[in-house]
Amino acid sequence: MSRSDWEVVIGLEVHAQLNTASKIFSGASTAFGAEANRQASAVDIALPGVLPVLNRGAVERAIRFGLAIGAEVAEKSVFARKNYFYPDLPKGYQISQMDLPVVVGGEITIRVGEGEAAYEKTVRLTRAHLEEDAGKSLHEDFHGMTGIDLNRAGTPLLEIVSEPDMRSAAEAVAYARALHALVRWIDICDGNMQEGSFRCDANVSVRKKGATEFGTRREIKNLNSFRFLQQAIDFEVQWQIDTLEDGGRIQQATVLFDPDTGETRMMRSKEDAHDYRYFPDPDLLPLMISPDWKARVQAAMPELPVAMKARFMDDWGLSAYDATTLTASKEVADFYQATVSAAGTALAAQLPKLCANWVMGDLAARLNKAELDITDSPVSPAQLAGLVARIADNTISNAIGKKVFEALWNGEGATADEVIDKQGLRQVTDSGAIEAMIDEVLAANQKSVDEFRAGKDKAFNALVGQVMKASKGKASPAQVNELLRKKLGG
Repeated sequence: MSRSDWEVVIGLEVHAQLNTASKIFSGASTAFGAEANRQASAVDIALPGVLPVLNRGAVERAIRFGLAIGAEVAEKSVFARKNYFYPDLPKGYQISQMDLPVVVGGEITIRVGEGEAAYEKTVRLTRAHLEEDAGKSLHEDFHGMTGIDLNRAGTPLLEIVSEPDMRSAAEAVAYARALHALVRWIDICDGNMQEGSFRCDANVSVRKKGATEFGTRREIKNLNSFRFLQQAIDFEVQWQIDTLEDGGRIQQATVLFDPDTGETRMMRSKEDAHDYRYFPDPDLLPLMISPDWKARVQAAMPELPVAMKARFMDDWGLSAYDATTLTASKEVADFYQATVSAAGTALAAQLPKLCANWVMGDLAARLNKAELDITDSPVSPAQLAGLVARIADNTISNAIGKKVFEALWNGEGATADEVIDKQGLRQVTDSGAIEAMIDEVLAANQKSVDEFRAGKDKAFNALVGQVMKASKGKASPAQVNELLRKKLGG
C-alpha cells in the first residue's frame, strides 16, 4: 500500500504572544532578554494574597484578531484555571479560557504552491482564546540540573485553534505563514519565532482514503520555524502510515520534533481536557465586550490584506498573482504603495505595474541576497519611484535602470536623476543617431542580414544586440527594433 492510499488530516494550534508592554494579569514587563527572574512579579508567581487584573490591551488585540478573520467576538467570555504541575508553572495552574472563549469561528484563505499548480483554500478556525504563558525550563549550563526562568510567566498569549482542515504539510505551512503575516499586519504580535513570540503545535493523524472518521492524532509541540513545521509533519505522517501498515496502533500522544535528527519522539501520552480539571477562575470576573467597544476597535483597524488585494487589482490593474504577492506582508505592501504614490500620476496607467515589477523583482532579489528585510532597504520608495518614472518616460531603458538601481543600492547617488546625469545614462532617442548606428551594424554584419532575410528570426535579435552594444545600452530598444525592421524591409 502506498502513501497515496492515505489521507493526512492536520489542525494547528498557534500561540501568538500579544505585543503589550505588560503582562496579561500584572504590570510586569514583557520585554525579551532580561536577566532571569527579573520580570516575575508577585502576581505572576502567585504569592499569597495577590489578585490578577486583566490587561485591557490584551483584550483589544484579541478583538482585533476576531474582527480580522470574520469571527464572532463573544460578548461574554470566562477565564478558567487549567491545572497541571510543571516546574515552570509557579501557580500550579494556568489561567486560560475553556468553555467560553473570546473569539469563536472565523476563517483564513491561504494560497498553496507556486505557478500554475498553486491553489487557494479556506481554513476554518475553531476559536481563539486568551491565556497566560508559563515560565521556561533551562537545561544547559547548570551542571546536570535544570534552571527555571519565570520572566515569561504571565506573558499574554492568544491561542488560535484551527479546524482539522489541512491535508498536507504544504497546506499547514501556508496556513501558518498566512496567520503569521496577519497577526503582524494587524499589529497584535511581533511574530518573532526565534524569541518564541509565534509558536505552532501540529495535530496530525492519517486515515484511509474515503474514510469519514478521523484517525488517532498525535500533537507535535512547540515548532518555532516554518521549516521545522514542514519537516516534523512530513516525518510524523510517514511514521504513522508505516506503523499502521505494519499492523500497529497509534496512541494519542504529545511528541517533540528533534531538528538534529529530523524525527519526532513521544514526550507523554496526550491529556484530554478533563485531565486538566478546568474550572472558572474565582479571582476574575467574566470578560464583557460591548458592541461599542468592538465598534471602536473596528474603526481603528488597518485595511486588511484581502481588501487591499482587491483594491490593487481594481484600481491599479494588477494581476491576482501580483496583488497576492504584494500583500503577503504589511511591510511589502506599505513599501509598494509608497513607491506608487511617490512616482506621481503623469504616467499613472503604467506606473503601478512597473513599480510592482521592480518591488517583486530586482528589489526582492537584492534584499534576499543581502538577507535584509524590506524595512531596511538601502533603496527607499522615493528613490525607486524616481527610477521607475525615468523608465516610464523613456529617459532610460529597463536595462539601464538596473545599473541605476545598483548605484542607488550602493549609495552612489541620492536620486535616480542624479545617477543618470552623473554617469551619462540618458537614453538615446534621436532617430538620426540611432539610424547611423544601425547602418554601421548592418554593414559589419552582412551574414546576420542574409540569415534574417532567409527567415531566421534569431538573426534579427543578434542585430538588435549589436546596435545596443554600439550605443552602450543607451539607445531606445523600441526605436532600435522599429528602425531596424524598416531598414531590413521586415
